[in-house]
Amino acid sequence: MNPIPKPYRTWITGAAVVLGGIATLNVASTLTLKALQVVAENKRKKIALPCMACRGKGFYICKLCNGNSTIAWSPMYDPIAINPCVCPTCDGNRVQRCLNCLGKGYD
Repeated sequence: MNPIPKPYRTWITGAAVVLGGIATLNVASTLTLKALQVVAENKRKKIALPCMACRGKGFYICKLCNGNSTIAWSPMYDPIAINPCVCPTCDGNRVQRCLNCLGKGYD
């Protein structure tokens, strides 16, 4: 014997169908929008001029450490000892993402 009465089973089935349809439409619209964004980005990349700040590379030498990957740091204002630390801007990678083009290489 089924513990759920028949009228309730009808309501539950209907709600499941509606929620499933909403979820399906949500996924389909999300995928469509992402595909349209990719197409628009590719079209923009073809006609855009290269970024003048990074010369179209998307990255440039770190301004804080000058490409050394470390900075001199002392915990006190009048330093007794200066410790080399990993650069917080580039995380030791020696380059940072161009802030003009956000790493895309074009404006």
